[in-house]
Amino acid sequence: MSILVRYNKAVEEKDENALNGILHDDFKFTLHSSGKVILKSELINWAMTDDINREKVRIIYENDEIGVEHSIVNFKDGNKQAVMAICKYQDGKIISLETGATNMSK
Repeated sequence: MSILVRYNKAVEEKDENALNGILHDDFKFTLHSSGKVILKSELINWAMTDDINREKVRIIYENDEIGVEHSIVNFKDGNKQAVMAICKYQDGKIISLETGATNMSK
């Protein structure tokens, strides 16, 4: 099973243990819209909440070094975004995640 398939399953099922195993200890998630960087524990904590509802998740490309996916994300506050995510891999785990997001009408 690919890294992105395992990651998406863990996020969907709110599986903290699986996410902990999929994300590298040096993991960083860069939100370019705000410049904020989220570390592994922060992402896992966020993923365990009801704030994120992803739909139409599709893997665009993946190999041993990188994964690219697109999804529609609905947030608890009513915001909706089309999100392109780029994951870099190291040691078979996701070491970095960067997103580009386009706001959509609610």
